[in-house]
Amino acid sequence: MSNSADSPQGPVHRFNWRVGRVLTAAVFALAGLIFVTSFNTAKGTDLRTDGSLLKLSDLIQQRSTKNGDLTESTAALRGDVDALAQRDDGSTKAEDQKLGALEEVAGTRKLTGPALTVTLNDAPPNAQAAPGYPEPQANDLVIHQQDLQAVVNALWKGGAKGIQVMDQRLISTSAVRCVGNTLILQGRVYSPPYRITAVGDQSALQKALDDSVAVQNYQLYVKAYGLGWKVDEREAVTLPGYSGTVDLHYAKPVQ
Repeated sequence: MSNSADSPQGPVHRFNWRVGRVLTAAVFALAGLIFVTSFNTAKGTDLRTDGSLLKLSDLIQQRSTKNGDLTESTAALRGDVDALAQRDDGSTKAEDQKLGALEEVAGTRKLTGPALTVTLNDAPPNAQAAPGYPEPQANDLVIHQQDLQAVVNALWKGGAKGIQVMDQRLISTSAVRCVGNTLILQGRVYSPPYRITAVGDQSALQKALDDSVAVQNYQLYVKAYGLGWKVDEREAVTLPGYSGTVDLHYAKPVQ
């Protein structure tokens, strides 16, 4: 009887002991895998720091600076080429005037005239909601791509003869894009405050800003959370001509 009474317990104990060994081995194997993965990911660095992000930010800034230097170099060379072309092309005065008018419209020639400068900025670090508005989320406190595009589009609609964003002239192929809270424009990176300058009739430009639904929506956030908004009238401004590449790239059918 004693054997029959003990027999059910023997296999049970033996089974639990085996399960314990398997689980223990699995835990140690998992821990080892985690350690190896952590080592390969960190490569000797502290995973809790933002070092990798800082390196990426530094790389972006370096590339932006390099692009700026290349743009200046390209502009100087283009000036030399244009000077030689005007001296040796044998064109008539009328043809030169026609070319100059086309260059002005294209944005590759300097443009001087009365202007408006619109400045947009993130809300201050300690921004709080104005009475009657909900508490802000992170996205409510920064400038977004659509905000910049709204101002640029309104100024074009208001008859702007030329527009400059930060220190760059816009042309027909320019794209105003934001990544996070930084502006990427024609290979250069910018941080707020963002300045947009448009040469043209100041009254018409101001009216276009006032009538823009997208700009009106931005103004709500200015009132609610303190986003930056400033419009300055300027008697005479000279916008630089666009000096980057004007080559168009397009898709080609596969042969």
